[in-house]
Amino acid sequence: MSKAAIAAKEQLVNDFAEELKTAKAILVIDYLGLTVDQVTNLRKDLRDSNVKMKVMKNTYLRRAAEKAGIEGLDDTFVGPTAIVYTADADDITEPARIVSKYEDDIDVLSIKGGMLEGKVASQDEIKKLASIPGREGLLSMLLSVLQAPVRNVAYAVKAVADSKDE
Repeated sequence: MSKAAIAAKEQLVNDFAEELKTAKAILVIDYLGLTVDQVTNLRKDLRDSNVKMKVMKNTYLRRAAEKAGIEGLDDTFVGPTAIVYTADADDITEPARIVSKYEDDIDVLSIKGGMLEGKVASQDEIKKLASIPGREGLLSMLLSVLQAPVRNVAYAVKAVADSKDE
């Protein structure tokens, strides 16, 4: 192998290691058996949510994870592997939610494991995380809870006003 090819591969690993260092959520998935349309739709949904997906050789993934200081994912870098990750600290549940939706719809897609805010996460933990509403959903729930007392007072005042009119 030429020195230029080795240098290019080393640069690829270094660039990906830098991306992994900033990632708040990392999922390792098995994508073997997905059709081109399914992968395209998955990538589009991920991209729309500011989530990235990369497919690399497992040896490159191991080297990049090592350079990024990520430990505990080596056993997931087996077979066809794709990495889904985001650096968005506001919504680390988004990658898990999107991939879980596809996993439910497509039998061949599976989550191997992952890392959430620097801690290794199992498939079960990722599934639980996927069931939590996103940032927007949680904010709307909070807003609804905060508005409830004011709304109840408004209904009471309206009921009193209606009874006075009669």
